[in-house]
Amino acid sequence: MDLYGSHINRLIEELQGLPGIGSKTAQRLAFHIVNMPKERVQSLADSMTEAREHVNYCRECCTLTDGELCPICRSEKRNHRQIMVVENPRDLAAYERTGRYEGVYHVLHGAISPMLGIGPNDIKLRELMQRLQGSDGEKNCDEVIIATNASVEGETTAMYILKLIRTLGLDIKVTRIASGVPVGGDIENTDEVTLERALLGRTEM
Repeated sequence: MDLYGSHINRLIEELQGLPGIGSKTAQRLAFHIVNMPKERVQSLADSMTEAREHVNYCRECCTLTDGELCPICRSEKRNHRQIMVVENPRDLAAYERTGRYEGVYHVLHGAISPMLGIGPNDIKLRELMQRLQGSDGEKNCDEVIIATNASVEGETTAMYILKLIRTLGLDIKVTRIASGVPVGGDIENTDEVTLERALLGRTEM
C-alpha cells in the first residue's frame, strides 16, 4: 500500500540504501527532512554534492580529503617514518581520538576476503608498497604498524602485508597491534583506552 506518495517513498528508499539504515530509521529521517526549513534541506543537499565532487584520496596515505594531501600527511610534527596501516578512514579517526599516535597512516579501504571476492589488487596495497620503497628504491619507513581488524580478513591482510615487505627485502620493522582489540571486533567501535593499550602493546611480526 502506498502510504506517503512517490516523493517520500523515493526518499525513504534512497535513505534505506545507506549502510546501517533500516526501514524505520529511513522513515524517521525522511519525515525529519521534509519538515526541515527549505534552506536547511538545500544546504544539506549542497554539502553532499560538494563532498562527492571535491573529496578524493590523499596522494600519500589514501585517506579521504579535499586536497592533494590530508592534514596529517602535510604536518611536519608527525613522524613520517612510522606508518600505521588501517582498513578504512573510520579506523584512522578512532586512533586519532586517542591523541597518542604521532606517526602517519596508510588506509587500505578494505581487507583481503576471498569469500567476498576481494583480493590484494582491490585494496590500496600497491600504493603502500610504492610508498615504503620510495622513489629511489630505498626504504622510506622505519616501522609499519599493522592495525587491521582482529578478524579473519584482518589477519589475512596483515600476514599478506608482512609477506610483501619481506619479499621486497626492506629492513623495516613490522609490528601488529596487541590483543587489546577484541577478536572479531571493529577498530572504529573500540574505545580510546583499549586502542591506546593495543598500540602501546604492539608486537613485532
